Amino acid sequence: MSPVLSGCRVLVVEDEFFLALELEDELSRAGAEVIGPIPDLGDASRQIRADGFDVAVLDINLGGTLVYPLADELAAAGIPFLFASAYPASDIPVRHRHRRLVEKPYSVASLVEALAEIAGRLEAPRPEALRA
Repeated sequence: MSPVLSGCRVLVVEDEFFLALELEDELSRAGAEVIGPIPDLGDASRQIRADGFDVAVLDINLGGTLVYPLADELAAAGIPFLFASAYPASDIPVRHRHRRLVEKPYSVASLVEALAEIAGRLEAPRPEALRA
């Protein structure tokens, strides 16, 4: 079986250094090509305009700056993304509440699985399968 994210280019926007390194390592093990990690809004915005990735992981708070303008750019470009944050879903603006939120602290395996789902690499579990 090939790694679940084989060939998938993942933009990582995360400002916590050690978490970013761990995430980069685990995404690479899952077969992803990691773009970043990028720790600030300006550089991440430039990367979004430059393209070159399939999905993105966004930490909501980058050194005190909220990432929602980046989320807006990604949504406008039609690029799938998820939030990885300790912020609760209720703090996410209504326009983005339908986006996947992986809450910190998270297992990297759960983040990889969530990325695979939004990238179309895994089928999301159907509600009836969850009740079985």
